[in-house]
Amino acid sequence: MSVEASREKFQAYLSEKGLRVTNQRLAIFDAAFAQKEHFTAEELLDHARAIDDSVSRATIYRTLPIMTESHLLREVDIGKGEKYYLRVGDTGSQVAQVVCVDCDKIFEISAPFMEWYGSTVSSKLGLKPVSQRLQVSAQCIAFRQHGRCPNRARK
Repeated sequence: MSVEASREKFQAYLSEKGLRVTNQRLAIFDAAFAQKEHFTAEELLDHARAIDDSVSRATIYRTLPIMTESHLLREVDIGKGEKYYLRVGDTGSQVAQVVCVDCDKIFEISAPFMEWYGSTVSSKLGLKPVSQRLQVSAQCIAFRQHGRCPNRARK
């Protein structure tokens, strides 16, 4: 889905939920869709304020759930108390996440087998899968060998 179509979807979702389409929410959308890698709420706040300096932290934290509920952003929890976000559609529908335990960088790779696996195990129990996730924690080989993680600079 294009950025324009995603923006229209966001505006329609806000209207459907009885929420106003504000400049701050649009700045948050624009900032989120400008990101190429996973980001935190605090990182998004900095990017959104570069677009519209009136964006507040509270508006960020109220808008992120709206964007995930409308399937525009995917929320990723790597178990360290902070959530990360990525726009939906950047890596395909079925992805596996590999998290570097040395720098917390999140890699996403295509995992088409997940749809088959989720359907297979769910149907054996008489269920239909709604969502699924595969997350692998991995150590950086370069960090273990040389004391420096090449992904740390890109985070």
